[in-house]
Amino acid sequence: MTGTTEPEVLIEQRDGLGLITLNRPKAINALNHEMALAITEALRAWATDDAVRTVVVTGAGERGLCAGGDIVAIHSDAKELGGATGAAAADSATGRFWRDEYILNALIGDYPKPYVVVMDGIVMGGGVGLSGHGSHRIVTERSKIGMPEVGIGFIPDVGGTYLLSRAPGEIGAHVALTTARMTAGDAIATGFADYYVPSEQIPALLDTLRTESADDAIAKYATAAPESALAAQRSWIDAAYSADTVEEIVARLQAHDAPEAKAAAADILGKSPVALKVTLRSLRHARELSTLEAVLNEEYRVSIASLASHDLVEGIRAQVVDKDRNPQWQPATLAEVTDGLVAEYFAELGDRELGLTTSEDEQ
Repeated sequence: MTGTTEPEVLIEQRDGLGLITLNRPKAINALNHEMALAITEALRAWATDDAVRTVVVTGAGERGLCAGGDIVAIHSDAKELGGATGAAAADSATGRFWRDEYILNALIGDYPKPYVVVMDGIVMGGGVGLSGHGSHRIVTERSKIGMPEVGIGFIPDVGGTYLLSRAPGEIGAHVALTTARMTAGDAIATGFADYYVPSEQIPALLDTLRTESADDAIAKYATAAPESALAAQRSWIDAAYSADTVEEIVARLQAHDAPEAKAAAADILGKSPVALKVTLRSLRHARELSTLEAVLNEEYRVSIASLASHDLVEGIRAQVVDKDRNPQWQPATLAEVTDGLVAEYFAELGDRELGLTTSEDEQ
């Protein structure tokens, strides 16, 4: 007998629920293109299906909802491109994946039915895109949430800059530039999640959703969230990260008495200098844009530019492929990253634009 391989995403419909289970537990349910397309197809079908009251999204296994995108595949694609920009990068396998992934992120953000997502365990990068824009976002005591992109020479995407830029004060900038991991309490305080439910109660909650509305079911199991360590450190975070440049942010952190501030400065200085500067500009501009769709349009330009960059290939090599944890960034210092280089990441893509629109755009 030949063994059968389970699908990488399980999609079921029963008891008034549309159930989506990310099913790559050995890879902490890392998202790939085929999974994104399958989820999009299901969500579009359920949006107009009266038999589906609520969508529920979970991850298989014990380690997390989703560790992000399949960055080994991205590394291979970026190496093959060899610095080619614009159309070639947009038309690559990764460029096409990101296009469909961001379309999915926008669909989740504007979904017409309750979208209940269990952010248990690790939720990073692309996992935030699948969860952070939903209507009912649940965290547990095991939740570890973050946007670690600058550590691999990339820039927060999947609508991450939309969420980060709307966190209280400058917490979002701190999380983005240091790649800090957020606890359940942090995630709720920053607007990445809504409800805290102990992990042992999740099975009962999922069962209750079969017979009750999302609001009523969650109300039965949600409890007060743990306090947020990040929110408690707002004073030095806001003082440092309100600076206009990454260099000044680092200088303010280094000058502060709080040991956490000095640790943050050291964390930042280990990341890709160009990714840091592009990320700060992305966050500042995302704060000015009024819709998730507008932010995703800009993130797509930045992501496509990143795909052709030296630092994305080098960052993934150092952190994931060779695992020597010793990336050789180019440029090597913040001082060498010019405003012109940063501006190149935001160049329009012509007929390769993502082009998401909203009802606001059409009025």
